[in-house]
Formats: sequence, structure tokens, C-alpha cells
Amino acid sequence: MKKIIYSVLFFFLIGNINAQQTPADKQTTAITIEGATAHLGNGQVIENSLLMFSDGKITFVGSAMAKIARQGTVINAKGHHVYPGFIAANATLGLVEIDAVKASDDQREIGTTNPHIRSLIAYNAESKVVESMRPNGVLMAQITPRGGTVSGTSSIVQLDAWNWEDAALKVDDAIHMNWPGSFTSGRWWLGEDPALKADPKYADNINNIKSYFIDAKNYLAGSRETTHLPYQAMEGLFNGSQKLFIHVSGEREITDAVTIAKDLGVKNIVVVHGEGAESVADLLVKNNIGVVLDRPHRNPNSEDDAYDYTYTIAKVLTDKGVLVSLGMEGQMERMNTRNLPFYAGTFAAHGLDKEVALQLLTSNTAKILGIDDMVGTLEVGKDATLFVSKGDALDMRGNQLTKAYIQGRDISLETHQTKLWKRYANKYKTE
Repeated sequence: MKKIIYSVLFFFLIGNINAQQTPADKQTTAITIEGATAHLGNGQVIENSLLMFSDGKITFVGSAMAKIARQGTVINAKGHHVYPGFIAANATLGLVEIDAVKASDDQREIGTTNPHIRSLIAYNAESKVVESMRPNGVLMAQITPRGGTVSGTSSIVQLDAWNWEDAALKVDDAIHMNWPGSFTSGRWWLGEDPALKADPKYADNINNIKSYFIDAKNYLAGSRETTHLPYQAMEGLFNGSQKLFIHVSGEREITDAVTIAKDLGVKNIVVVHGEGAESVADLLVKNNIGVVLDRPHRNPNSEDDAYDYTYTIAKVLTDKGVLVSLGMEGQMERMNTRNLPFYAGTFAAHGLDKEVALQLLTSNTAKILGIDDMVGTLEVGKDATLFVSKGDALDMRGNQLTKAYIQGRDISLETHQTKLWKRYANKYKTE
């Protein structure tokens, strides 16, 4: 029996090893991409562009008509498009592999207040789900914990690495908190009235949050003779080195969340979800607070919202001066993260300028995550994290990558799914 068990384990491990993609080697030869339409990620477009990078950094971005020596390997990308690598905010990539297998699900911890729980150390760089992001241009992600009132701490990773240490771009960038709602509904399955009504516990829930933050501030200002890991983990919120991502929707709730967090001394705030944010846009702009929207392919939360509310909200907030990004949360969020560019394309189809929609995945997200000094746009000195596509990357018909680079490394676009596609593509070929 033991021999059988060991044999099964052996073949299981070998199968997994064979399925994994080996991360690309460090860039050793300069690369020149010439002739493509370059979408810089900041609203600018260069037709017939010239882009060069070496040692993982972009060294030139401009017109192909420029009289400058081409460096290293030259790629003729005429008729193609080049983009900065897309960034998925508020994602759980690498934290869950198979929902039905508990041992592969590490997106939340027991308890309600866990600011010290770090999602990064649970990140599985060898996830088959993670590798499936790259063929659509999603090359970076903010790995975010779920659950509770204070879910834990996120980190930002690039999606071609041996392990979580190699993957990390920005460690412990933010703490995530779920703000309570001011309305509740009855449990219809117990015969209670399912209609929405004011939650009598809303004020108490807010007071509990305030008390927790005040206790943390008092601990940090004290002698710290006794170690308190959750309170220690919150120090970055008060000194400005970390951001507080508040997952909240509703005009009243957003106003309360922002006002109370500022009163508690939190310096950098980001609103996640943000339905109703258009009604308090002035408050968000005044406090320099960005919004990470959910994907548009869903129904509005409120019966009073327009039928196309979720499709037009990006344009409404952008027109009001709010910095907007696009995140991933909800049903099948990990698998749907690969569709991130097409969600941005949906916003573009409903009034948002195409290059502005692109910014929801590039420069805007980089600014909100605090990594715009490294990535988010095609600019000299930034990481050469970019890709070449045959067509419009926000359209599933045009999003066909021919090359992708992370920090200048020529990464593989092969995945478990592309291997299966190639394997079965000709199975039923007819004469």
C-alpha cells in the first residue's frame, strides 16, 4: 500500500513540475521594437514608434523616424501595437488554485481584524491560473486578502517568478478594510422580510472600527513593551508609508469611511468598489482619493440606478476628476482577471475615450498602487514591462500577443490552456 501511495505522489509531483513554466532569464541583450503603434499608457500614442530597452529598463521611446542607432535585437513590429504591461488591482491571483480544494485556498484568515496577515507569503508563483494571465497582457497584480473587517495586507507582484520573493514588486503596499453597510435585509430563508432597511447596528460597527484604530495609535505611541502584531502592522497607515484600501459602496458609507479615516490620522486612502462615488466625487478629489472600480459586466446594486450604471460609471467619475482604476473581485474573480483588458474596453464602448480606458489598467493603477515610478507607462527609466499585440489589446479580437517582457525578460506566453488548445486543435480536422 505504501508503495502505491508513494508512486501516486511521485507522478503527481512530476506532472506538476512538467506543467510549470520556467521563469525567463534576466535580460542580457538590448531589444529594439520598431514600427508599432505605441500606446504609452498616459493618453499619448506614437504612430510608427521606436522603443528600446536594456538591462530591464526602457532607454528610448519616440518616433521610428528618429536618427538614432538601433540597439541589440531589432523586432519589426509594423502593423502591431505595443503597450505597458497591464496591472490587476484588488486581485486574489495565486491565493486560490481550486475553490473546492481547501488546501489550495489561502485568501482569508480566521478572525475579523487581521492587519498583520500578509498575502504575499501565501502567493503561489507557480499557479496555473497566474500563468494564464500573461497571454492577455496582464503582467502585474496587487495580491489582496479577503474577509473580515480588516482583511490583511496586500503586496504587488509581477507574474513571472520562481517564488513570492522573486515576484515581489512592492511589499505590503496597503491594508484592506471592509466598511459596514448602513442597510441590511432579512433572511428570507428563515421567513424574515427580505426588504432593505436601515441597519440598527451600523453606528456600533463604526464605533468598533474607530476604537480599534485609536487603540492601535495609542499602542504605537506608547512604550510597546508588549508585542502586538496587529497594531504594529498598522503603523504604515499613520506615517504615510502604507495606504488604506476601504472596500465600500454607498454615498453615506463612502462619506463616513473617508471622513472617519482622515480623522483617525490615516494619510493615504483608496476606495474600492465605490458604487455611489459619483455623488461624493468632490470629497474624493479634495482628499486625493482614487477609486478601484469593479468590472462592468454586472447588475447595479440599487434599483434606482440606471440600467447601464456599471458601464458608464468610469466615465462619470473620470469627468469629475476622480482617479479611476479597475480591479477584480466577485464570482470567479481569479479566472476572470485575464479579461481585465476587455472590461476596460467595455468602459470605452460606453463613452470613455479608448486611451483613457487604457489608463485604468496602466498609469492610473500604478499611481493608485504607488508604483508609478517603476511601471504603468512607456517612459525612459521605467521597467521594460510591456507587450506587443497584433491589434487593439482592449478588444478580444485584437488582443493577440506576439511578445511580452517583464523587466526586460522575454517571458513565455505558453500556458496549460494553450498547450491543450494545440493538442486538440486538429483532433477533428476534416478533409
